[in-house]
Amino acid sequence: MWVSPAILVLSAILSGCGAVQYSVAISTASARVEEAKALGADRLAPFEYYFAKEHLEQAQIEASEASYSDAVTLATEATTHANAAIELTAKARRFAP
Repeated sequence: MWVSPAILVLSAILSGCGAVQYSVAISTASARVEEAKALGADRLAPFEYYFAKEHLEQAQIEASEASYSDAVTLATEATTHANAAIELTAKARRFAP
């Protein structure tokens, strides 16, 4: 009888953690993708930018289906590629005539 409430509380806590991790990951990814867009990465580093953008969109879809682990993975991948797009854009601007 005491085990049931403990399991319920534990599962509620664990399910909440996924949403919190997702919120942090998606916020970071969104900010980096927006920054990449503002810097012109869609023109200067299109592969990295669009790869990041698509992963961000897929992360949002996964989260809407409560697949928070997958959503966090996709958002993290989006952040990585957005960072690469930002870096490549900065290099392209430095060496542009």
